[in-house]
Amino acid sequence: MRKILAAAFSSVFGGSCYLCRGEAPGLLCADCDRDLPRLPAALCPRCALASPGGATCGRCLTRTPHYDATLAALSYDFPTDALVLALKFRGELALGPFLSQLVTQRISPGQIDCVVPVPLSASRLRERGYNQAAEIARPLAAHAGARLELALCERSRDTPPQMELPWAERSANVRGAFRCTRALDGASVAVVDDVMTTGATLDEVAATLKRAGAARVVNWVVARTMPPN
Repeated sequence: MRKILAAAFSSVFGGSCYLCRGEAPGLLCADCDRDLPRLPAALCPRCALASPGGATCGRCLTRTPHYDATLAALSYDFPTDALVLALKFRGELALGPFLSQLVTQRISPGQIDCVVPVPLSASRLRERGYNQAAEIARPLAAHAGARLELALCERSRDTPPQMELPWAERSANVRGAFRCTRALDGASVAVVDDVMTTGATLDEVAATLKRAGAARVVNWVVARTMPPN
């Protein structure tokens, strides 16, 4: 897989590092790869925020989210933000497999029945032409040996982009915004997204999947935003 990705990146980016434009065997040169803000192991297993000893944090103990676990590869700082935004808004689809590969290093195959990308609304999907979460989810599903379910979860109504809203308004913005298209009958589901900020969207998706019968819902995300001071 690494050789295939390296060849693909070389053909797309001409053998230069995506970030610094120096010589690179793949998407990034060794120096830029080392600069990626990889998250430590000692995180809350439920929300992937810092927690002493990797114990469940006080936030999740006080208000338990609907999802059961979160695996995140990077902190949403530079240069993670540059890579994520290029995939999300500039159509750099070759970044999807690269970002997915960072997440695969944290997951074990065989524990998930199906992989679901956070869906876009129909209007936003038409406007953008692709769902960046789906581009990340494809290689993850193959690595996990799980079904990729692109139509299992749908947006039932359009909502303003979460990134445009204050943190305190994000839960209300996505409440009731998703629906599941079939029963899940005790399945274990991985929900994939590019960035987890407040977790409001992922929590609402998890609630939707559990109402449809999912027994376990985990989040697989490229980047985790740290809460404001």
